[in-house]
Amino acid sequence: MATATTPLPPSPSWVIPTNRINYGSFVCFQFDHQKGQKRKILPSSSSVGIKLGNGRGVVCSAAAPPSPSSQALPAALLFDCDGVLVDTEKDGHRISFNDTFAEKELGVTWDVDLYGELLKIGGGKERMTAYFNKTGWPSKAPKTEEERKDFIASLHRRKTELFMALIEKKLLPLRPGVARLIDEALSKGVKVAVCSTSNEKAVSAIVSFLLGPERAEKIKIFAGDVVPRKKPDPAIYLLAASTLGIEPASCVVVEDSAIGLAAAKAAGMKCIVTKSGYTADEDFLTADAVFDCIGDPPEARFDLTFCSNLLQKQYV
Repeated sequence: MATATTPLPPSPSWVIPTNRINYGSFVCFQFDHQKGQKRKILPSSSSVGIKLGNGRGVVCSAAAPPSPSSQALPAALLFDCDGVLVDTEKDGHRISFNDTFAEKELGVTWDVDLYGELLKIGGGKERMTAYFNKTGWPSKAPKTEEERKDFIASLHRRKTELFMALIEKKLLPLRPGVARLIDEALSKGVKVAVCSTSNEKAVSAIVSFLLGPERAEKIKIFAGDVVPRKKPDPAIYLLAASTLGIEPASCVVVEDSAIGLAAAKAAGMKCIVTKSGYTADEDFLTADAVFDCIGDPPEARFDLTFCSNLLQKQYV
């Protein structure tokens, strides 16, 4: 139980995450009940002197986390793909969309900033449809709604082929720490899945070519149109939990975007955000933890023990 130089209410209900700050390598919250202000809470085994915004210092301490042998492991780690496994968006998907538009002579180019805005829409087909509905359909596009669906689907198929060629050439590397965390989970019997709004072939290519066939055969993929509603709807995460035969509350999700975070939390899962190039400035207030990446030693940001602690509420 936390202790401080000023007394805390007896009930733990006062721990309400609001103003998020970064402290060291993990996320802390700021709280102070005196005069209705907020106080910092640290997931630490030692007392730490901290300074609040009003200039006063208090000392908080927390119980040491349980030893790894006594921890309940997550039933599954669920990873988003684009931006989590690989930072694919700017120099992968965006380039492949533009090459497809050029091949079809549509006169459309998505620059870096525009594509960042379009990423707020889950799914590549949905992204193109929303863009053309807003800016006007190309002259080469059909006129009826059903024909336009087929047109968008054909564009997306070609875009996926071009994207997969980039992956097969290994031009887009895994983000730091991804392979390490997956190996740690698999070695402890924790299920691993990838849950993405991207095309299933593209996700499978990333898993196979970049993580390798040995890992790939142990990883379940939920992607593309496997669910009718894309993120931020929780459908894909709920499907993953159901298919794997586990409770949503026993899962830890690794996401990089606000819409992915919303999907994970709506599914009732813990969610760690690893920021990517396009999502660094998004609002992750509801995340259970926020990092710049997973990381490899000596700069590893978190591991399976940290994920276990999230489930046991060692880190709020």
